[in-house]
Amino acid sequence: MSATTIPVASATPAVASPGRNRVLRRFLNRPAAVVALAMVLGFILVAIAAPWLAPYDPIKTDFLAVRKAPSALYWLGTDEVGRDVLSRIIWGARASLLAGVIPVTLALLLSIPLGLLSGYAGGWTDGIIMRFTDAMLAIPFLIVAIALAAFLGPSLTNAMIAIGVAALPTFLRLSRGTVLAIKTEDYVEAARAVGNSHVRIALRHILPNMLPPLLIQGSITMAAAIIAEASLSFLGLGQQPPSPSWGSMLNAAQRYLSVAPWIALYPGLMIFGVVFSLNILGDGLRDALDPKAH
Repeated sequence: MSATTIPVASATPAVASPGRNRVLRRFLNRPAAVVALAMVLGFILVAIAAPWLAPYDPIKTDFLAVRKAPSALYWLGTDEVGRDVLSRIIWGARASLLAGVIPVTLALLLSIPLGLLSGYAGGWTDGIIMRFTDAMLAIPFLIVAIALAAFLGPSLTNAMIAIGVAALPTFLRLSRGTVLAIKTEDYVEAARAVGNSHVRIALRHILPNMLPPLLIQGSITMAAAIIAEASLSFLGLGQQPPSPSWGSMLNAAQRYLSVAPWIALYPGLMIFGVVFSLNILGDGLRDALDPKAH
């Protein structure tokens, strides 16, 4: 399995960010992004409503219905111990989507203050933070996640922590680069000239303008995080049986591909669908928030 690479959003800040209505209009003018947003919201609603949508208990076994093909009773078939695949996919959406949201949130919460400090303060502070970042970027994202997850122990929580830490350098470098670009702008120089404190300049003038690139990067990295969680679960380092996640379902299905391909097909399609939607959504957000777009 090849190492996952996180695409990096442009560090160009939205220093002349358009009004909210203009951003919304640009976004709505991109049908693919609107459809992608609807799909992402659909996955989220399915995860939230799992107790009401799932027709069966996702962890209840039925050895009289082992590896049953899709039918009117089991719409997506059953797995190797007779559990309903549809119910496990619906409940597994919770683990897989959490694995996209929580690591990205963790990386954002850490990278914003560190990137602001590194880019604005400069000097030896910037040197220390960037050398740490360069050292982590020298190792592929998925390799860092696997190593941390193996060190912390196999569980979904530890997998999310490992993915968040592995994604941190990408956000940190982007936030620092955005701050470096913003702090040379005329309005920042004007704020400094009229006597604003460094803290006020950083929080009032720089922080709001560094958020759009980070949000775009967040939507892209969520897709990479979901793939990383699926990879960790496939290796036995993520969600542990019998609790479902799409990655752990693929791990269990690999032994039955020739006799029961539906066990792997549907969770694989779910991973593809949510990752594809998040990538298209990220492109749409980038276009909508780009102040140079027409």
